[in-house]
Amino acid sequence: MNETLTTLLSLLSTGPISGPEMASQLNISRAAIWKYIEQLRDQGFTIESTPEGYTVAEISGYTAPTIRYGLDAPYKIIYFDQIDSTNIRGRQLAEAGRTNTVVVADKQTGGRGRLDRSWESPRGGIWASIIIQPNCPFSYLPMYTLAAAVSISVSLSASGYDATIKWPNDVLIGESKHKVAGILTESAGETDRVSWLIIGMGINANVNPTALPPGSVSLSTKGTVNRRELLQAILEKFHSLTTLGNEETYQRVGETILHEWRAQAATLGQQVRVDTTEATIVGEAVDIQFPGALVVETGTGTKNLHAGDCTHLRSDTP
Repeated sequence: MNETLTTLLSLLSTGPISGPEMASQLNISRAAIWKYIEQLRDQGFTIESTPEGYTVAEISGYTAPTIRYGLDAPYKIIYFDQIDSTNIRGRQLAEAGRTNTVVVADKQTGGRGRLDRSWESPRGGIWASIIIQPNCPFSYLPMYTLAAAVSISVSLSASGYDATIKWPNDVLIGESKHKVAGILTESAGETDRVSWLIIGMGINANVNPTALPPGSVSLSTKGTVNRRELLQAILEKFHSLTTLGNEETYQRVGETILHEWRAQAATLGQQVRVDTTEATIVGEAVDIQFPGALVVETGTGTKNLHAGDCTHLRSDTP
């Protein structure tokens, strides 16, 4: 989306504005303004011409301009109708120096999850990757995964879904606790500092439930989801959670993220089995500690687990 179109959207967001006023502020002709207005209409904006000027009456599209419109976070949006993977494209952009950018696709043909598992990404879902340059120690990176999970869970809860988080990166909904979203992060850097980070998110929004694997569920079972508004809410929450204030440190921001994660957690208080690269740990998940370690009480003591594949066990499961 070019800068002129971005500025035009900003002008329209303030309320009715006349064509001559927009032409004056953008230093372009009224004929050019009309062409840009038509472009926005093609992108999903219903723009009406009133006696007071042009005004946005409705937004129905899921495109880069519609996602950017009204977004209270400093992210540029790049949209693809179809792509192999938003994380792959995000990696290319990150290596070229891009930051504060979100790659969005309506369909992925090569989506992947944790442990290189395939992730079904048909049309109707929210498939997005956030590119940032956190300049933080590598040890802090798990906090960004937790922040993304919190952002998704909180935004779904605000939309009326019973959403919770399964450690480390799954979002569940409903009494059945079926998976509705997952997160995959990638990073690069030098020595002990992160140069760039990609937070890939996959959310089964308006996805046909029959296209999903067992154990997964679609938000569409409760009706059609406004993907634009949901993605905006997630991005705004993520930005607010991960932005350092003048007097804040990574530790303090991390404690805020952990506090919100605990409030959304499905894992805490559960009997769990965690398969790590070194062992299988079974016990009760009792807490999460900075920078994202799951604390499990076992029959032989307490384990702090920094990574692993977590399964919630029924009370009758050995």
